[in-house]
Amino acid sequence: MQKNGPKIDGDKNWDRHFISELGTCPHSSRPHFFCRFFSPRFIFLAVFILLSAALLPGPQNPGLSEIVSVAKTPFLENKLKDMGLDLLADWDGKIFIVARPEDLVALGQAKILFTVETAKFPPFAQTTAPAPRGGINGAYHSYRELEADMLALQQKYPGLAKVFDIGDSLEKRNIYALKISANVAFDEDEAEVLFLGCHHAREWISVEVPFLFGRYLLENYTTDPEAKRLVDRSEVWIVPLVNPDGLEYTIHVYRYWRKNRRDNKDGTYGVDLNRNYGYKWGTSNQGSSPDPASEVYRGPQAFSEPETKAIQAFFLKKNFQGMITYHSFSQVIMYPWGYTTQAPDKEPLLRDIAAGMSASIKEVNGRWYSYGQAGQTLYLTNGDTVDWTFGTSAIPSYTVELPPVDEMGGGFFNSEADIQSIFQENLPAMLLFVDRFIQDYTPQGVVLGPDRPDKKFDKSWRIR
Repeated sequence: MQKNGPKIDGDKNWDRHFISELGTCPHSSRPHFFCRFFSPRFIFLAVFILLSAALLPGPQNPGLSEIVSVAKTPFLENKLKDMGLDLLADWDGKIFIVARPEDLVALGQAKILFTVETAKFPPFAQTTAPAPRGGINGAYHSYRELEADMLALQQKYPGLAKVFDIGDSLEKRNIYALKISANVAFDEDEAEVLFLGCHHAREWISVEVPFLFGRYLLENYTTDPEAKRLVDRSEVWIVPLVNPDGLEYTIHVYRYWRKNRRDNKDGTYGVDLNRNYGYKWGTSNQGSSPDPASEVYRGPQAFSEPETKAIQAFFLKKNFQGMITYHSFSQVIMYPWGYTTQAPDKEPLLRDIAAGMSASIKEVNGRWYSYGQAGQTLYLTNGDTVDWTFGTSAIPSYTVELPPVDEMGGGFFNSEADIQSIFQENLPAMLLFVDRFIQDYTPQGVVLGPDRPDKKFDKSWRIR
């Protein structure tokens, strides 16, 4: 079967048609993969696909999914918002979707034109890129490799770096937080800033950027006065991998997996961790879904998942002044609210910080990250991280959507060679973000004592 059909545009009989790959449409001389909408042939095809999906092995049969694109227009964006689709990316005037067979049917019923793009994306795309470097996941980290590298930083910089186990994933993997600060063993009266990565399993680059920031601060502490000043006057916390189970699943089983690995007991798997936080959780089905099969399934209740519970408990033990969570990809910086288009009271401050970060990023490679309120910039979400941290503590909170360097050269899955360039362009913004809160912080002149935000207060944490 052909995987990448031509884009269909302007057919005046669209109300009677649906995109398929069955050959020439009987109502047109053009071979544009149409068939009559709701014809017996179409109904048979739809039923066949859905039954095949039900019978084939594997959780939610991800191998049957196609990647499709839809033109990004206000009209289509509005239609897509209510459909609970897995929006892979927003890029170059198109919205990319990981579409299950039933999603393809839904798009047809909604009379939304789409183009099949599967062949452009790994593991389907042909590539001339060099062979993967490093470990099992090439230059990207697996869970075990990240664990080892974080512990290696602690060992190499014992006075500046300390690793904490802040909780367990569903499959009992540790969720690690790396603290970077002078006098690192103590909870000092300093500005605290949090960086998170990889809520969504397939977004590998979101692991690398916060981890590399931590490594940069440590490696440059003795040679770069600016890095030393930030480390001396703040406590930087980095949790580069919120969803370790999902990450491992994308490495070993299915590259496009988004959620955690919750068995929903109905044949479906996974909760979208970035819809499982408690602020305005489940406010509407437009910003998340109650359907366990949906890629934006919010879970049975707020903080139902051990991964989000771990972040919740850790966050509430600290006194953070700012937070960034990394995702990919749309090349945009977003601040609250996500659950509504109504701006928060602190919108001028939030916008000012976002503008500064965007400008500092552009100075590196000339790449422009747009910025704005999440609910107006992309699409509505509820139960996400930034709404919860801002709604709970009123601290400046941001989602940074990292970019593809080149859709055709890496697309959603940035090549290994792109890791450093994406980190380097974000580095000035990260430094600026930490410095902002150092400048705004008013010390109380006390040392609070040993820092113990790990999951067990009565024991030293240890690696499993």
